[in-house]
Amino acid sequence: MTLDMDNVEVFDAGEKGRGLRTTKELCAGEVVFAEPSFAAVVFDSLSQRVCHSCFRRQANLHRCAQCKFANYCDRTCQTACWDEHKQECAAIKKYEKAPNENVRLTARVLWRIQKDTGIVSDGQLTSVDQLEDHVADMLAEDFKELKIDMQNFLDYCPKTRHGKEYISHIFGIIKCNGFTLSDQRGLQAVGVGLFPNLCLVNHDCWPNCTVILNHGKIELRALSKIAENEELTVGYVDFLNVSTDRQRALKHQYHFDCTCKSCSEHLKDDLKMAAKETDGNKPSDQLVKEVQEFSLECLAKVEAARIAGDFHEVVKLCRECLDKQEPVFGKTHLYHLRMLSTASEVLSYLQFFSEAAEYAGRLVEGYMKLYHPNNAHLGMATMRAGVTHWHAGLIKVGHEMICKAYAILMVTHGPNHPITKDLESMRMQTEMELRMFKQNEHVYHSMREAALQNKPMAEASSVEDNIKALSHKLL
Repeated sequence: MTLDMDNVEVFDAGEKGRGLRTTKELCAGEVVFAEPSFAAVVFDSLSQRVCHSCFRRQANLHRCAQCKFANYCDRTCQTACWDEHKQECAAIKKYEKAPNENVRLTARVLWRIQKDTGIVSDGQLTSVDQLEDHVADMLAEDFKELKIDMQNFLDYCPKTRHGKEYISHIFGIIKCNGFTLSDQRGLQAVGVGLFPNLCLVNHDCWPNCTVILNHGKIELRALSKIAENEELTVGYVDFLNVSTDRQRALKHQYHFDCTCKSCSEHLKDDLKMAAKETDGNKPSDQLVKEVQEFSLECLAKVEAARIAGDFHEVVKLCRECLDKQEPVFGKTHLYHLRMLSTASEVLSYLQFFSEAAEYAGRLVEGYMKLYHPNNAHLGMATMRAGVTHWHAGLIKVGHEMICKAYAILMVTHGPNHPITKDLESMRMQTEMELRMFKQNEHVYHSMREAALQNKPMAEASSVEDNIKALSHKLL
């Protein structure tokens, strides 16, 4: 297997160690490189709902008859994965259960190193065992977890040829370099994998690239124009945190002190913790502190209610918290945005679309002031807001938001990604409905209500086909 890595080269990035930089100018949306995983596994919690070969979420998966743990879409996926699974299959049968995802991934990495060495293609720029492990930098709690995983690994693979120090090294590499895999729509994290070339791309809180999973490979995509010889960067953590919180998370997970411009200059931190200003007046620091503490308590209660499946309680808590936040927080305050996100999502699930659309619109408005214009989180939030407005009957705003989301996802995901294709279908559908709306607003709403309520309706034959299309989409 050969990977096309002509767009990049390894270079000495100073205190950051090795890095990747461009060998030519790149445009926004351009794929810098694509890379299959060296090894990857499905999360423990989703092992029965996600294909262990292509990582698609799917009903009625076919279980491996031998280990009774691995699940596949069909015989094609099972056959494609057999080379990776056969040793795992035997180990699970002998161990009589599947160990956790960290142990399973470490085992797959070591089996592949044993079979193919640490480099499996001409385009792989580094061997797996040359990656950083930071085992010596681990906190006591993390080191304790590592020792437990090590013992479980040795029970799982008692005949391993590798020494404890090397196995520990691989565990450390995975902890620092493992990349979360999403499902086929990019909507849910379903597994973790190791991608050696991607591991060479350093972090920046305001990066020039993004990473997505597309048809079984990761794609590194340019978010904007990148000059020749410019370092390529991705965000290891979400920008939607204040700089001190991002630095703390990066230090804990990746063991480095972030000194990027966004952290050094605390860029946009003021917006993320902004108080509301009315006629030049702001609430007192004490009031802001009290509402922040209330918001944190409420967010914890909301999460507990959501896990319990009590969605009406979630809505009640969100409304109560948003009422408290409204006169105190600015539109870009992080706690306000987190509450808006949860409220819009749950209200949409409960089909309270009008209220959900209001919150989703306010969420996107805040995100636009904080995120990079081509940020994938912004694109996804805009898409959800557009769909929510569409379901609420606000076709004009819905179509505008879907078009904006489509433009962002064309950069972050590209035209061939399943979610971009879904969005293109929605864009075409809402465009058609918007034409109908402009032609006759009353007829449009009447047709929409009939479609939602599944009632027959006689209308002029000139719009009969459009009614069918509308009904099919809304039902």
